Amino acid sequence: MNNFQFKNPTNIIFGKGEIAKLANEVPTGAKVLVLFGGGSIKKNGIYDQVMSALKNHEVVEMGGIPPNPEYSVLIKALDIIKKENVTFLLAVGGGSVIDGTKFISAAAVYEGLSPWELITNRQPVKKGMPFGTVLTLPATGSEMNSGAVITREELEVKVPLGGPGLFPVFSILDPEVVASIPHRQLANGLADAFTHVLEQYTTYPIGALIQDRFSEGVLQSLIEVAPRIIKNPADYDAAANFMWSCTMALNGLIQKGVPTDWSIHVIGHELTAMYGIDHARTLAIITKSHYTYNFESKKEKLAQMAERVWNITEGSVDEKAKKAIDNIEAFFHSIEIETSLSKYTDKFEGTAETIEKRFKERGMDGIGEHKSLTPQDVAKIVTMSY
Repeated sequence: MNNFQFKNPTNIIFGKGEIAKLANEVPTGAKVLVLFGGGSIKKNGIYDQVMSALKNHEVVEMGGIPPNPEYSVLIKALDIIKKENVTFLLAVGGGSVIDGTKFISAAAVYEGLSPWELITNRQPVKKGMPFGTVLTLPATGSEMNSGAVITREELEVKVPLGGPGLFPVFSILDPEVVASIPHRQLANGLADAFTHVLEQYTTYPIGALIQDRFSEGVLQSLIEVAPRIIKNPADYDAAANFMWSCTMALNGLIQKGVPTDWSIHVIGHELTAMYGIDHARTLAIITKSHYTYNFESKKEKLAQMAERVWNITEGSVDEKAKKAIDNIEAFFHSIEIETSLSKYTDKFEGTAETIEKRFKERGMDGIGEHKSLTPQDVAKIVTMSY
């Protein structure tokens, strides 16, 4: 096991009816900017719960944060913060709203020439305006980590930022919100969390027994709960396990002391930037091709996954590893997520070459757990995903 440090300061408040505790978590005297997406929270009752809890605070609001948080939209919040003397941010939404709020948090206290430098300088963000979250869509784990991904459409890029200054002060997780989530977003959440675990688990053995068992437990939980939550989002027990699995998949715990990959995400971001495909679905598009192309370096962990997650005990390491890849794809299909790029766009020809060129231009000469995948390798993986 590798050396590591682990600190996660986010206070998690989990369970039904817990949105009411906002009143105790937001600092007394704070002026709050409530940030949300397309307005679904005003239809499902979450907005009313939030506003009721904040009745003794000064509140302003900004809606319209898109599913891939767009830079040109997010920077509009800076004018509101300055004009209204906002001192605390509250993200009410899923990963996109929370990621966007993290960028706004950093930008609100940034002293450089342009907030975009927070992206281009590639330095960890050490300070931000304090913020909390009310999670409405389990998927990304952004409610309990310090990372975010931001889109800038004019540049056709989807890029990360993060650092110790971007942990939420608190996050409220009420599984009852899951009942109002549309089928497509439920499937996306399941696929997103599942792939988050894969990126941290399916690398190579390093003797990290606890991390492996935690990862396998999250995978098994998602597999078990998927058909229940798809069939009946109002199943509270299924919703609770779904929500907590998504948080545990990317709160930093299972990645400590182990090698991590993230190639699937890096490549998938390009598909979102180019075609607007849902983030989770770009991951499903790339996963099988990535594991097939890198089979030799990943087969030991894939075989372990086959044994421990799906109880596949017969066959050689190679045979079990191949069954694991097939079962991963079958899981995506079971929640009605297609795994080929051609199912999402008829303009896929040339995609691999475009992504290869972009990787070369950015100096991304080696990605993956071994930092060995070149832009040429990436192009081959993308081609296999057509």
